[in-house]
Formats: sequence, C-alpha cells, structure tokens
Amino acid sequence: MSDKAVYITGTSAFLPHAPVGNDDMERILGQVGSKPSRARRTILRSNGITHRHYAIDPNTLQFTHNDAQLAAAAVRGLAHAGFALEQVGCLACGTSIADQLMPGHAVMVQGELKLPACEVVSTSGVCVAGMAAMKYAYMAIKSGQHSSAVATGSELSSASMKADNFTPEIESKVDSLEKQPEIAFEKDFLRWMLSDGAGAVLLQDAPRGDGLSLRVDWVDILSYAGEMEACMYAGAVKQSDGSLKGWQHFTADAVRAESVMSVKQDVKLLNEQVIRYTVEKPLQALKAKHGLHADAIDWFIPHYSSKFFRDKVYEGLQNAGLDIAQDRWFSNLASKGNTGSASIFIMLDELYRSGELKAGQTLLCYVPESGRFSTAFMHLTVV
Repeated sequence: MSDKAVYITGTSAFLPHAPVGNDDMERILGQVGSKPSRARRTILRSNGITHRHYAIDPNTLQFTHNDAQLAAAAVRGLAHAGFALEQVGCLACGTSIADQLMPGHAVMVQGELKLPACEVVSTSGVCVAGMAAMKYAYMAIKSGQHSSAVATGSELSSASMKADNFTPEIESKVDSLEKQPEIAFEKDFLRWMLSDGAGAVLLQDAPRGDGLSLRVDWVDILSYAGEMEACMYAGAVKQSDGSLKGWQHFTADAVRAESVMSVKQDVKLLNEQVIRYTVEKPLQALKAKHGLHADAIDWFIPHYSSKFFRDKVYEGLQNAGLDIAQDRWFSNLASKGNTGSASIFIMLDELYRSGELKAGQTLLCYVPESGRFSTAFMHLTVV
C-alpha cells in the first residue's frame, strides 16, 4: 500500500419526503392483522427514535424511490464547484437488501446517474456494507489506482417493513416485551426500528482547496462469523442448530406463509453478544494496532440501532480501555432514524456541515453489524 493520503472532500445525504412521526408510522407501513401493534410504543420508547423517513408517498402510500434511486440522489448531492461526477474513477455502493438479486446494486446506481465507464463495486451485508464500500473507495485511492472515488450506503428498509410481509403478532411475546424491553419478537420488532435513506462521500487524493476535508487515517473491518451464528437475516429461516435455511429451499407458498423474506433478528443473541463482539474484542486489537487513546479523540460517531444500546456501548468502551465521554459523541438517531448501512454517511454529512469541526480534530467512527457479528472502525482527521 502506498503512502498516498486519502481525503473525504464532500459529503451528502438524501432522506426522502418529510419526517414521519411515531404516530404516523403504522398508517404508512400498514397494520399487521386486525389490531394495531401493541409492541410499537414499547419499542419506540426503548429506541428513542422520534422521526424517520420513508420512500413512500404519505398520501398515496406508493413507493416513490427504489434503493438505487436513493443512492443516486445522495451521489448527486456531492457535485460542487470544480468537480463533476463524470470525473469519478470508482463507485462503491453498499446496501443490505438491493432492489434485485442480479445485477449488482452499484451498477444500478451508476445507471441511474448515467455515469461514463468507471470501476464499480457492490458491497453487501448489513450495516457494515456501507463501510465496506467506504474502505474499497479508500483503498482504490490509497493504492494509486484512482484519484477520486465515491462511496455510498443506502437502505430501502420500508420495502420489507410493509404489512403484507409480516405474520400477525404473537400476544405472549408482546407481554414479555413489556416486562423486558430488549426481548422482542424477531419480526415486529424491526418494523419500528428501520427506515429509509442514503448517504455518499467523495474521496480524493488531495484535500479540497476551500473549506475543510477529512483525512482518512485508517479503516478496519473485522468479522467474527467464525465464532458466532447469524443474528440478523432476511430471506432465510433460522434452524434449531443455528444454521440458516435459505429462501431457495422453500416452496413459493412456504416463503409467503413463513414470512421468509422479512428481516428478522435474534434479539436475545443480539443483547448478549453485540457489545462484546463489536466493541470490546475489536478495540482490544485496534488499540494495540493504532495506539488509540481516548483523550486523543475529539468526536466519537457511533452507529447504534437504539437508544437502549447507547449506555451499553459506553460500558463496552470503558471495558476496552477507551473511555470516550458521551459529551464527545455525535448521533442523529432520534431525528433521522436507523438507516442501517447509510447511517454513518448521514451522520458524517450532518456533522461535516454543522460548523462544529475544526482543523486538527480527530473522529472515530464505529459501525457494528449483528448479521453474523462484524464491526467497522474508521479514524479521520480534520484538515
């Protein structure tokens, strides 16, 4: 790897339509069964989200964007004086669930943008898919292959959250949810957690001539799938031995009857293991590798799915010997929602445009993924 420096010289976010408040969610997503969800208010109290966005017309309840269109809209927001998107040498796009199985998500984004021939790569997974795209774009410049690259994260979560994808709630599980907020049933739980949005960053081999840039010091991604079973998944049913039975092994009728295509999460496993495998274990390695010290980090930008996990993340940092006080954290979960792989891009964009960043400050970004327990950390310096 060369010594070439890599800079984020532009950020962008696209959130479709007006923010949706908590009391309007079920009208837009649709009601499962004959009664409103009893779990919704409990989950919303726990996750702390007050507003989010859906790519659904609030009046007609029809979709207005697909996933690729959300990502393309974010990329268009990167255009600034002196730089045209046609100059991009590499486009890397991450998402959890693309609009189609084939072709790849990124070529569909390129098609929406009508970009000329360039290197294009799609990264998949769950939340870390966006950071995988970020790292690919970073490495494309770091290696000298390209002088500019664009990375995106985007999610159309509402497409899998619509009511007709879900089976009716199980009353006994709702009762247990009231008593123990972290134990929610695997399907209805996520309907009130996820939302739509996209973000993009422009990376170049030199800082911008005007204003601030963010030098990318390093990006590290670690997966613990060799030790852990799947926790968050879609298009599959989890078996008693922890393995996944994929959608191709079900009949068409069974796929519908068992809500195979809906997004599901083993919340008990999540609660027991997510901090250990996405904060404590990786930071023990990264502290030694990069010489991380809490007092040398000005901003901590954590992606967490719910306010419920905020203090748990802090406890994990303390256990890992990286006690970054919460007054140095930046999150917009409450106002922008949990947009999965797009969340880190949307947070970076808001902070970048806030006027709060000063030259010389350092940022540590954290993106966990419960798919099969992966995590990403990125270190940036304001220049």
